[in-house]
Amino acid sequence: MKRFLILLLSFISVIGNAQQNGFNSAPSEYLWMAVGNEGFSSNRVWYTSLAFSPSGEQYVAFEALSEWITVMRFDGTNWVYVGTTGFSAGYSNDINLAFRSNGEPYVAFVAALAIDDQNVSVMRFDGVDWVYVGDAGFSDGMAYTLSFAFNPIDDQPYVAYLHWNRQKKATVMKFNGTNWVDVGSKGFSAGQVYYTSLAFSPTGEPYIAFSDDENSWKATVMKFDGTNWVFVGNAGFSYGEAGVISIAFSPSGEPFVAYQDDSVSDKVTVMRFDGNSWVVVGNEGFSAGEIWYTDLAFNSYGEPFVAFQDWGNSRKATLMKYDGTNWINVGNAGFSSDNAEYISLAFSSSGIPNVAYKDYGNAYKATVMKYDTVYVGINEPQGSPLNIYPNPTDGRVTIETSGKPRDNYLSIISPTGQEFITRQIVEPKTKLDISILPSGVYFVRLTGDRTIAVSKFVKQ
Repeated sequence: MKRFLILLLSFISVIGNAQQNGFNSAPSEYLWMAVGNEGFSSNRVWYTSLAFSPSGEQYVAFEALSEWITVMRFDGTNWVYVGTTGFSAGYSNDINLAFRSNGEPYVAFVAALAIDDQNVSVMRFDGVDWVYVGDAGFSDGMAYTLSFAFNPIDDQPYVAYLHWNRQKKATVMKFNGTNWVDVGSKGFSAGQVYYTSLAFSPTGEPYIAFSDDENSWKATVMKFDGTNWVFVGNAGFSYGEAGVISIAFSPSGEPFVAYQDDSVSDKVTVMRFDGNSWVVVGNEGFSAGEIWYTDLAFNSYGEPFVAFQDWGNSRKATLMKYDGTNWINVGNAGFSSDNAEYISLAFSSSGIPNVAYKDYGNAYKATVMKYDTVYVGINEPQGSPLNIYPNPTDGRVTIETSGKPRDNYLSIISPTGQEFITRQIVEPKTKLDISILPSGVYFVRLTGDRTIAVSKFVKQ
């Protein structure tokens, strides 16, 4: 009991400091919160892909039941359609969304009109309609595990994929302004590949990572040197089989790969190329359990983040980052409400991580969540106009507000971002029965035309 009181007094001190400063960057003051509504798509989805436009708008592409490929944009309040829904000719898979530097959204996908007709297509939104970039179905035969990116130097789109008609080896193609052309030779890998992932160095060199059959399905990375595809370090450099591979570059130009690591019970491992060899970043297999749907990305500060479906946390979504020594959870591990599939990670222009996924907790529809400060929307650092008592409380709490409360709302939010109570307030004093809430820390947000106050209390 004494230890609890010491911890509680320390916590109340932190609350007081946060209220005095108005803004605070402590991890306890950040939450995973939904961007718009959870499960915002009209139907269940597959192959979610998240990206931000150069102007900072958030877009997500997906395959929707009975709608085919659809792209939606968050307008600051709601998710709205970009062009018509279901603009692809039929069922598609391996959907990838990316932006050209002029702000045009592009979607690459494998059109699956028939079992023997699964070719790559790319479409862009011209402001009115979704139109093909070059020919529809331009790949020479069936394609799998498609990856898509823009070259930062010439601003042209590239695709990488498992090329069925080339002994299931790797092929990379680019659009030259008129046609899709091969980058190097078709099927350039030594053997069969899977889980292809494409990325560009800051100087515009294309790199491809894949699971390499020629090397016991271990991870291999190759780059195009202008003439040929060459190995980056040793082929098959991972210790065990590598699944669901994702490649990304640090701002300094080092390639990193994240993958499902067979040598450590299918947990996630990240490695980087130091110029001579591939070395482990932090510990091997640092996730709580087996993982799937890996997505690796860097924030603007050069920190690597990896998002994945976390079988160690009920197959929910988890995001981790490397702090220079260890891989740590960003917020709660398993922050989604339920099983999360087709996980896609992207950063806003302000460095806020956002994760899109197929949400089993919301009828298998699309959900996007962001890890952001609860103080978002507070424009002026100031003391909190909220007085909460008793604090701590064991069942009932009174919240007093200063000023005119008309048309304001109070929300009680858990540290995971779940809203338990939202109520319009019309009087300066609001009494709430919170006896059904689990013990722990809760945030109180007072909102009107904008967020004007945030505070905390402890439920014993």
